[in-house]
Amino acid sequence: MSNFIDEVKSRRTFGIISHPDAGKTTLTEKLLFFGGAIRSAGTVKGKKTGKFAKSDWMEIEKQRGISVTSSVMQFDYDGFRVNILDTPGHEDFSEDTYRTLTAVDSAVMVIDSGKGIEPQTIKLFKVCRMRGIPIFTFINKLDRVGKAPLELIAELEEVLGIEAYPMNWPIGMGKEFLGIYDRYYNRIEQFRVEEDDRFIPLNEDGEIDGDHPIKQSSLYDQVLEEVELLNEAGNEFSRERIAEGTLTPVFFGSALTTFGVQTFLETYLKFAPEPQPRHSDQGYIDPLNEQFTGFVFKIQANMNPAHRDRIAFVRVCSGKFERGMNVILSRTGKQMKLSQSTQFLAESRETVNEAVSGDIIGLYDTGTYQIGDTIVGGKPIIHYDPLPQFTPELFVRVRAKNVMKQKQFHKGINQLVQEGAIQLYKTKFEEYIIGAVGQLQFEVFEHRMKNEYNSDVVMEHLGSKIVRWVEGDKVDENLNTQRSMLVKDRFDKNVFLFENDFALRWFQDKHPDVKLYNPMDEYTNR
Repeated sequence: MSNFIDEVKSRRTFGIISHPDAGKTTLTEKLLFFGGAIRSAGTVKGKKTGKFAKSDWMEIEKQRGISVTSSVMQFDYDGFRVNILDTPGHEDFSEDTYRTLTAVDSAVMVIDSGKGIEPQTIKLFKVCRMRGIPIFTFINKLDRVGKAPLELIAELEEVLGIEAYPMNWPIGMGKEFLGIYDRYYNRIEQFRVEEDDRFIPLNEDGEIDGDHPIKQSSLYDQVLEEVELLNEAGNEFSRERIAEGTLTPVFFGSALTTFGVQTFLETYLKFAPEPQPRHSDQGYIDPLNEQFTGFVFKIQANMNPAHRDRIAFVRVCSGKFERGMNVILSRTGKQMKLSQSTQFLAESRETVNEAVSGDIIGLYDTGTYQIGDTIVGGKPIIHYDPLPQFTPELFVRVRAKNVMKQKQFHKGINQLVQEGAIQLYKTKFEEYIIGAVGQLQFEVFEHRMKNEYNSDVVMEHLGSKIVRWVEGDKVDENLNTQRSMLVKDRFDKNVFLFENDFALRWFQDKHPDVKLYNPMDEYTNR
């Protein structure tokens, strides 16, 4: 039993969040490099060389140089087993990111030093705050000229409303970037200096003893002044407040040049939380509980196009997973044998025989699982809290271009809907309408239908709509109009697609007996 406890306590599971192009995928790759999981950390920008980030596997991601799905990677470092969930940076894929953040115990927020806090960062940060998870901040691209460090810290606190504690402080930036003044380890880490000479120890006063070339630079005096200001007027360091998610430790560095990444990783592992209890209909479940439990937070089809497979990603919440074990799917009460399981390093994967609380495993899925499903090893049967479902904003009517390929069309749509990539609605005439948060989701849908399911589609744009579900099973079909379209969702529930706010208010005034609701409101108010 003590071995199981030690294993659980060695797990660190985090998601990386950022605005597109802040360097999130590059940072992920460098962390994998330090964990020995990949041999060379190739740059994400390497489209011309044919090198792509290890965490970007979908064809459209390689073409555009963006992440549109959440990747899962695992590596060992210094006695810890680290699970990284690299989330999509593009705002159109917020829902996938939201669901992924339900499976982590902490988050790493990457900020571009030249651009500061950007809109997508604010949205994702709010999700982390809503869940109360610790947030670690990596301010990236110090090898380029960016905003002043004090300005970045002020922006972090004012825009995001979280107090910050700089663990280190940059000495210059861009062409004049000399390195970082490490407040936590009381040393200076020099930029582009060989391993043996990289660190300069500081004395009790936080200064370099004796002669050193770096002392000749005016930047050295400037950093001493700024660090003194931080010591006197800045926030106090508090392990407890980091754990509560009310204080974020801030690290400066350059992921592209690998500078500051190892220092960040080692310090993160000291303060990041081990697997945390998760709420269910039976209360909070302790990760050290011996009963195996987990939940499906993501489903992804065709990760390996040659095999046309489908993987359900499961966060292990308690107990120990063993390949071949019998579990119960809580939603249906049916028993299943988990004989095909995998762990990930982006596009490469290995069969996993054992996993404990905090780990992420992949289960081969033939259509059994749904996003949010709980699986348990025996009784009692529990249900973890449901995952958020975003309300779509944009809609298209969709049909197969070739009527002879209806089978491929229906298979593709059903699989992509089960993944949560899009949301499906049907009119009373059995027309298909798909909804998404943003336009890029439709482009990815069209691309994947063609390339993965050999089905060209025709999409008729319906514009933006306001979506409201109807309480109860019955609704008068005569309420279906052009301004308030009545459709059914994939679970056969009645839904209205309103043309705009005015149409929604008019409908509510005219039909007060029809109770409307938005499922996302229930999640955010929880």
